[in-house]
Amino acid sequence: MLFALVQTAIFTGVAAYFVAWRRRMRRRNAQSWEALLARLRPDWSARELSDHFLWKEGIDANPEDAWRRMQGPKGLWVMFKNAGVMLEMADFAAKSDSSVDPVILATLRSDAMQIRLCVLMAIGQYGFTQASEGVRVNAYRAASIYTAMAARMTQLLQEHAAVMVPDFVAAM
Repeated sequence: MLFALVQTAIFTGVAAYFVAWRRRMRRRNAQSWEALLARLRPDWSARELSDHFLWKEGIDANPEDAWRRMQGPKGLWVMFKNAGVMLEMADFAAKSDSSVDPVILATLRSDAMQIRLCVLMAIGQYGFTQASEGVRVNAYRAASIYTAMAARMTQLLQEHAAVMVPDFVAAM
């Protein structure tokens, strides 16, 4: 009796998860450029790390400076969220324009996943050790990848949706 109840609870939980996941995917696929741009978080900008971050890769700071400029976990969390939105933007570009370079899309997807992994590791370390060297190095790595991803996204938009570049620059 108890085993059947546990099986039913597990099945119900898994079914609810898949229904919610499918609903999120439908909503995600129905978004527009404007809706995606509106989801970018302007709470913190990588302009703090590099004056040219949307046009060229690289950071104008060392790990210690970068940690201070990104305002610690606040900047990390903004990078985490914006990386997911830029990943959705890349998927949207691929879906709406078949001439998008698959290498750029693969690179953007890889960047987003690396950023999210580095941020989660840095936040996890921060929870245990505050701003130790490992936290700052992971944060620096995430910021470096983030500036490269933003530059690639700007390039993608310039090539396939030039009208959106000013809005993207303003949102970032």
